[in-house]
Amino acid sequence: MSFKNKIVWITGASYGLGKALAITLHKQQAKLILSSRNREKLYELKQHLKSNPLDIHILPLDLEDKENLPSKVAEAWKIYGNIDILIHSGGISQRSSAIETNIKVEEKIFNTNYWGTVILSKALLPKMIEKNSGQLVIISSLVGKFGTANRSSYAASKHALHGYFDSLRSEVYDKGIDISIICPGYIHTSVSENAVTGEGLRYNIMDENQKNGISARDCAIKILSAIDNKKEEVIIAGKEKYGLMLKRFFPSYFSKMIRKRKIV
Repeated sequence: MSFKNKIVWITGASYGLGKALAITLHKQQAKLILSSRNREKLYELKQHLKSNPLDIHILPLDLEDKENLPSKVAEAWKIYGNIDILIHSGGISQRSSAIETNIKVEEKIFNTNYWGTVILSKALLPKMIEKNSGQLVIISSLVGKFGTANRSSYAASKHALHGYFDSLRSEVYDKGIDISIICPGYIHTSVSENAVTGEGLRYNIMDENQKNGISARDCAIKILSAIDNKKEEVIIAGKEKYGLMLKRFFPSYFSKMIRKRKIV
């Protein structure tokens, strides 16, 4: 992989996969812009990396704050006068049935996972197109390919990302823009603990599947390999990836299997 001196902006950089991506890219000598809502955690990460202060910049943002996201793009661009890669790692998961989930919570999930990603990308795209190069990386999920119980709004937001960025890819393919959609399965991160319940509270429980998932570091390395090779879509998962084949070729069996699984 070759990310030396590449300018990479990562959302959701304070925890989990986003943090692992930042650490791995730092080792690759990339120049980083790190964003999330948690300013304190971002500065802790910067201190942990012990880099040249010019190589890591902190830019706190809230993906739900749709009106101010375009100005965040302007701030990010000003830091280095360029952005080579934007990795959309920020997001929020769900642990509640559709009927029990307050509509405001569903809006929160969609605003964070879908609209935040779209608005940042649309604000950045003209700058990338002007220099005829750039890469957008969308961290989706296997749940972006098929839905499961207690993930209705989360799955919907990830499905929407696929539809939007697959379409966008066909519009900007001749403008020097690459778009990669990454679909991880279970990763050992705090994603389930940080998920929201139907009332919008923090779920605060580590799912067994997450606990037994691949490490964030290993996932980050595979993601960066996909980015480096400009892959359009990549599945990074254990045995759960076989659900994709079952869904495609044996949809009725897949539905029965999903219903029988214990999914919190």
